[in-house]
Amino acid sequence: MTDLRNARFAWDLDWNLLRTFMVIVEEESITRAANRLGLKQPTVSNALRRIEERLGRRLIDRKPNVFRITAVGRLLYEECVEIFGTVSRLPVLTRDIQEEITGQVSIALTTHVISPLFDEALAEFHGAHPKTRFSLTVSTSEAAVKSVLQKQASFALCLVRRQDSRLRYEVMYREFFGFFCGPKHRFFGQDRLTLEDLRGEPSVSFQTDQPADALRPVALLRSRAGLDATIVGISPSLEEVRRMIVAGLGIGPLPLHIAARDVADGQLWRLPPYQDPPQIDIWLVWNPASNLNRAEAGLLDLLQRKIAEVPINRRTYRVPAPTS
Repeated sequence: MTDLRNARFAWDLDWNLLRTFMVIVEEESITRAANRLGLKQPTVSNALRRIEERLGRRLIDRKPNVFRITAVGRLLYEECVEIFGTVSRLPVLTRDIQEEITGQVSIALTTHVISPLFDEALAEFHGAHPKTRFSLTVSTSEAAVKSVLQKQASFALCLVRRQDSRLRYEVMYREFFGFFCGPKHRFFGQDRLTLEDLRGEPSVSFQTDQPADALRPVALLRSRAGLDATIVGISPSLEEVRRMIVAGLGIGPLPLHIAARDVADGQLWRLPPYQDPPQIDIWLVWNPASNLNRAEAGLLDLLQRKIAEVPINRRTYRVPAPTS
């Protein structure tokens, strides 16, 4: 029976009475409370009377020149403060709770992007917004940047030779390139080679391995090594460049961290130079003029925050020790 009465009390109570009582206690005056609430004094007095009648307890002793809160009144006031503190936090609690995010995110990638930071962002975003769809397209870096500029891709992860003022850029991660040969090459297994030994050797490479393109550092190293000017095989795909190196078509450049497993498995052999290998940055590229949907904007924001939180040295692949 008591539980039933308590339940009816909560349902029947005018919650405005609690607010009025709280202000009365804080102002220590019916008159000042009325002024603060913008009400007439009889209205505030009547509110106090009603809540006392509802509780069946006196909350404030009111006599000429006396305003004293009873023990019950003090307890109720503390509860009122707690209640209204909770209510005042509702906008904060609900601020980040939005309608379910849906939509498609189109990501343009250069070949063989390996980034734990990117993978973590994808997993985290999918976990939070499982109805988001992802489209990952592998192409040349030039095509990836073009798709962002034309607003066909949400953003890109790729090489960048020259930055376009219409786009925005952040370094996603840093890698290093080296020269490699396959098991059929006469240099395979030799560990006392110098850069001079590579002079005149046939080679394979990427389409962007040009002095005016994204792999400029690799092209300059090729020139310094004096490799044959005629490139035997060329491809925009890392997998296909690797295939040509392993098949013995010629020496070719690959990211050191990607080639490390093939070196360990006896499929590739690292060639000089062993010191100061060419540094290549993989960039996050986006178009500030694009009208992104909530899924696109959310994932892009997550990536930017992760990049800002992780220093570049932790986004740089360590240079593997040369084969001895």
